[in-house]
Amino acid sequence: MDRKLIVDSQDRLSPVAAAPRLSKSKFLSGLQCHKRLYLEIHQPALATPPDASMQAILDMGTEIGVLAQQCFPGGVLVKAGFRQREAAVAETAELLQDPTIPAIFEGAFEYDGVLVRVDIVERVQNGSGGSPSWRLIEVKSSTRVKDVHLDDLSIQSAVVQGAGVNLEATCLMHINTGYRYDGGVVDLQTLFSVEHVSEAVAARRTLVSERLAAMKAMLSGAQAPLIEPDQHCHSPYECPFWAHCTKDKPPRWIYHLPGKKEMVSQLVRQGVTTIDEIPEGARLSDAQQKVKHNVEWVSSELGSLLRSLRYPIHHLDAETVMLAVPRFPSTRPYQALPVQWSNHIELESGEVMHQEFLHTEASEPRRRWAEALIESVGDSGSILVYSAYEAGLIRQLADTFPEFKSALREIEKRLWDLLPVIKDHYYHPAFNGSYSIKSVLPAVVPSLGYSDLAIQEGGHAAAEYYRMVFVETDWVERETIREALLRYCARDTLAMVELRRVLKGKAERQGEEKVMRGT
Repeated sequence: MDRKLIVDSQDRLSPVAAAPRLSKSKFLSGLQCHKRLYLEIHQPALATPPDASMQAILDMGTEIGVLAQQCFPGGVLVKAGFRQREAAVAETAELLQDPTIPAIFEGAFEYDGVLVRVDIVERVQNGSGGSPSWRLIEVKSSTRVKDVHLDDLSIQSAVVQGAGVNLEATCLMHINTGYRYDGGVVDLQTLFSVEHVSEAVAARRTLVSERLAAMKAMLSGAQAPLIEPDQHCHSPYECPFWAHCTKDKPPRWIYHLPGKKEMVSQLVRQGVTTIDEIPEGARLSDAQQKVKHNVEWVSSELGSLLRSLRYPIHHLDAETVMLAVPRFPSTRPYQALPVQWSNHIELESGEVMHQEFLHTEASEPRRRWAEALIESVGDSGSILVYSAYEAGLIRQLADTFPEFKSALREIEKRLWDLLPVIKDHYYHPAFNGSYSIKSVLPAVVPSLGYSDLAIQEGGHAAAEYYRMVFVETDWVERETIREALLRYCARDTLAMVELRRVLKGKAERQGEEKVMRGT
């Protein structure tokens, strides 16, 4: 009988509970970090819930998994839910014995204290020795095979084989970005690529038993292992316990130093724990030096750069959606499709106007997006952006629509990227080494931020756009999403207006101070 589990605030448990049952996701967590696995098992409430962007990725994975099942006609889904362990295992065992079933979806297998649910096991008709053999297929919404996928398949195949199933092959099924959709019914056989990875998985499967033993021994301990947060917390996935594990770190913790983390690791080995302790002479990049010095800095060239802008000054931001399954002819999986833009226009008089575009229909958005943008920016004035992203989109559309090529090429020539200008000519301690507009804006313009918005970053915007256009049927909810998208995109361009104005003022004041000092 399991003993009652009591957990205290120091990542300890008492008394020691019976070994918990693991799963493939828990196994992968343990490979990333034993402390992550321990907390997932014993103190899951300490995890930070997935944000809207991460949840959208998870939902996309589920959608792709269901779509992949259509590639196996006649396949049967195990009906027992993920919490119905015994029922799911029994149902899977019964389906395995039915020779008329060509494939099983979400099959449940258990061995050595590990339960896995397999996306697809496909029956191979001509098994050796007359007994049926199977092909294990893991479905991913990614576009290539990754190391973490091989680890995922290693635990799955180990459990399935341990449960007595004869596996002939192990495969990964993922999205093929080379597929070009030409309209009509999506060709699922071309949309998906199936790669045989049996050999690579077999090599990792030899390590599974040892790895599981280490995890189980660790989980039986009275407290979480003492593992310092580091680079492993972000690879292959962001650890949901990052906030918990770093809550007591100082504000100037060495890990907050931007740039390559090899430098951070090197400094940690030297006993450095905060950025202020970095010794003089350390080989830091320009960005790292600015963070170390921790003072506001204005380049002498910033003012002349900002004065080079031509009125009317446009401030442009674009939002896109990337569909795993293409819906519009001549598009590919995960191709960035522009669906929205915002343009704040400042006249030489100081007056600011705002224009915007949002494609709200489940139809090809690019032509209307381009037409509206060409009309909005006209043929005069600089066009401020805050990344090279808009330039890439405009080049893509110029190649796609010959009738717009000339106008879009001219627009591209007028683009003026504020991001590298700030990187090279301004720094504020509140940036903490990040030049994301979400970090720069509140530091330079404290009165303006994103916290009041329902949508606060691009990944969430893309997910909400998809929901508005392709999922949601309630017109009230669709209108709510539309308003939230418009407000978010408009905030990005208003941010550029205010950033430029404040930075221009700082540069002018610096120039005046130099004149007064006679320098």
